Amino acid sequence: MKEILLILLLQLAYVPLLTLRTIFLVKNITVLASIMGVFEMLIYVFGLSLVFSGDQSILAMVVYAVGFGIGIVFGTKIEQKLAIGYINVTVNTQHKNKELIDTLRINGFGVTLYVGEGRDSNRYRMEILTKRNREDELISTVEKFEPKAFIISYEPRRFKGGFLLDRMKKHS
Repeated sequence: MKEILLILLLQLAYVPLLTLRTIFLVKNITVLASIMGVFEMLIYVFGLSLVFSGDQSILAMVVYAVGFGIGIVFGTKIEQKLAIGYINVTVNTQHKNKELIDTLRINGFGVTLYVGEGRDSNRYRMEILTKRNREDELISTVEKFEPKAFIISYEPRRFKGGFLLDRMKKHS
C-alpha cells in the first residue's frame, strides 16, 4: 500500500512540473524550463520504475494514470496562480468614459483610446497591456464603471516598447 501511495504522490509532483515546464517553454522561459525538466525526469523515472517493478499490479498502473490526470489539474491551478506573462485587454464601450480611463491610468494601467464608427454612434476601444496577475483587477475596474462593456483578453506572444516596459525600467 505504501508503494501505491508513493506512486500517487510522485505523479502529483511530476505532472505539475511537466505542465509548468511546458508553459514556461511556450513563454520562452527556457532556463527555468530546463531546470524543471531535470527534476521532472528524475521523478518520472523513479515513479515508472515503481510501477513496473515487482508484479506490475493493475492497481499501481491505474493509480499512476489517475495521478497523471489529477496532476494536470494541479499544474494548471499553480500556473493560474503564478499568472506569468502579460495580457492585452481590449475594452469596447458606447461612451467615452473619462472617469474609467483616468482611474485605470491612476492605477498604473497604460490605456490607449481609439474612436470607431458603430452602426448607431461612435464606439470607444481601449487597448490595455498589463501583467496577467492584474487581469481580474483590471476587468473588475472596467465592470464597475462600464457594466455593459465588451471585453476581450488575450496573451500577446511578443511586444516591444511602450508604457508598460518604460514603467518597468523606471522601477527596477
